[in-house]
Amino acid sequence: MEKYFAHESTYIDKGCKIGEGSKIWHFSHVMADCILGEKCNIGQNVVISPEVVLGKNVKVQNNVSIYTGVTCEDDVFLGPSMVFTNVINPRSAVNRRNDYLKTTVKKGASIGANATIVCGHDIGEYAFIGAGAVVTKDIPNFALVVGNPSKQLGWVSEYGIRLDFNESGFAICEESKQEYQLKDNKVTRIK
Repeated sequence: MEKYFAHESTYIDKGCKIGEGSKIWHFSHVMADCILGEKCNIGQNVVISPEVVLGKNVKVQNNVSIYTGVTCEDDVFLGPSMVFTNVINPRSAVNRRNDYLKTTVKKGASIGANATIVCGHDIGEYAFIGAGAVVTKDIPNFALVVGNPSKQLGWVSEYGIRLDFNESGFAICEESKQEYQLKDNKVTRIK
């Protein structure tokens, strides 16, 4: 007996490993040899291409395409209709299946609705990619980025709350009360 839920309209190809407590909704397709961690939630009309890896508790909203070469670590949020690419220069008449570039979305990161992540660029831990952003470079941990092409506006906490650093480089998340330090253009959480 399966320990996950898959709607009857879902297709799950051979070789997939799906974690306990995961849910896969209407009209989604999980292609061959994918790994989905425990407690993932895959919305309707989602395509997860072969060999994609999703960690635990990954939330994938409706109409998302996750292509081969993508890895999402634990607690990642993928907003409605966002998309990853996997070839930098696609052509219909040229087969580039051996040229897929890898993209990693690190723990706790969120990607907003209709954003595009151009392949070969990693998203840092707890980064927040705004709706409609087009990411064309690596994004640091805790960065807040928006626009096309995306530009960094500031920093956010693990809770996704914008951080206001003082002149000494310290900030406190208004929601969680967690403390953060900004040094050499890198943010770390103070334990």
